[in-house]
Amino acid sequence: MAVRPDIVSPTARGTAAVVAAAVLWGTAGTVGTLGLGGRPDAVALAAARLVSGGFVLAVAAGPAAWRRPARARSLAAGAVAVAAYQLCYFAAVGRTGVAVGTVVAIGSGPVFAGLISWLYDRRRPGRRWTLATAAAVAGCAALVSGGQSVGADPGGVLLALAGGLLYGFYAVTASRAITAGAPSGAVMGVMFGGAAAVMLPVLLWRGTAWLGEPRGLLTVLYLGCATTALAYFLYGRGLRTTPVARAATLALAEPAVAALLGLFVLHERLTAVSWAGLVLLGAGLVVAAVPERARPARTTAQERAQSSA
Repeated sequence: MAVRPDIVSPTARGTAAVVAAAVLWGTAGTVGTLGLGGRPDAVALAAARLVSGGFVLAVAAGPAAWRRPARARSLAAGAVAVAAYQLCYFAAVGRTGVAVGTVVAIGSGPVFAGLISWLYDRRRPGRRWTLATAAAVAGCAALVSGGQSVGADPGGVLLALAGGLLYGFYAVTASRAITAGAPSGAVMGVMFGGAAAVMLPVLLWRGTAWLGEPRGLLTVLYLGCATTALAYFLYGRGLRTTPVARAATLALAEPAVAALLGLFVLHERLTAVSWAGLVLLGAGLVVAAVPERARPARTTAQERAQSSA
């Protein structure tokens, strides 16, 4: 039986949009592996993905978004953060390995988003968010590491933490602009269009000859249009009704999707610890998907009784 869209709550639609964005992000690794097989280097591929996806978002936003962008200064800072996140993440992975770099960067993102949102909006994250985020981050760590002993380079860890901080910053920046009334498409268009302009010199520096090959071009078109433009369009729609701290936690569905695609499409193996991490990550996402009930406001009589006690 189909569910009528008019009886689905805005909160549920926002949650679904964020999770759909995370699912699209989770396909990026598998598509990149199948399409390019390690060519070109990861930085060039990430730059091409961001340039193409940012261009699509900028065009979709329309000229009006660029003539009078809401919160222009903060969105410009957010655009720089989007580009800097890519550089910090790949620099971290290069120094401390994929497992540690991924866990620290992706796992710290929701925590930083919650803290920055608390700092800006004076709204403390609830206990359910704290529990869900802790479970999801722990599950992500177990899933990615597989229980194996991995070394951690201090400089690489700091770069990964910087990446998580940048992610939290640009997520909160977008959320604040959207909740203030700016169209989500315009916010994402300005932010990612600006990031594309920042990353274009990086792409040219790393080389573009591989884009002349059909497989390379098709792979980048998918990564740019689906895992960047469409994904962040959905993420922006989700931020209309989903608090940014919860949205960042829900986005941890990305490594779960990536792991399942690696298992069934790339025929990778998961250890028992990875399976346990996948289950724990899933449980954390389920808890995060259920919004917390608003605490009832105390009546004036209750407040007077407590103050006189």
